[in-house]
Amino acid sequence: MLPDLTQYLWIAWIVLALLFIIIELVTLEFTFLMLGAGTLIGGLGVNLLGGPWWLQVAAAAAVSALLLFTIRPLLLRLLHRGKQRALTNVDALYGMGARVVAPFVDDLGAVRLDNGETWTARLSPDAPAVDIGARVRVVTVLGSAVEVTASPLPERTSDDG
Repeated sequence: MLPDLTQYLWIAWIVLALLFIIIELVTLEFTFLMLGAGTLIGGLGVNLLGGPWWLQVAAAAAVSALLLFTIRPLLLRLLHRGKQRALTNVDALYGMGARVVAPFVDDLGAVRLDNGETWTARLSPDAPAVDIGARVRVVTVLGSAVEVTASPLPERTSDDG
């Protein structure tokens, strides 16, 4: 005679909740935390109240979905409030200062951006001529080149970063 395995279902709910919490510690996006809470509240809670296995699964799914669509967005909004979106890749280049490192011939030259990268540069049509060492500002990104214009940006010092 095999024992009724549904009497040990509470162990499965605890193991599943611990698994979700461990995954949450790796991902840090509150999804698996909500699934773990739904597992504990819905699945284990109905199990401890003596509900059948199908009701435990349904309750765990319902509570997890409820938490995912109500509490998770609030937690994410609370976590990210006050933070400005960090500009990356091409978006970070707009408005960045640079120094001319190669002369502009036929409106093409080279600049070293303040982040240390050297880019092929095109001089803006309305910009005055600039010499090597002059400070310029990135106006737009044109594929693998940047369009720059003369800019009276303050000189960078070693303690600026």
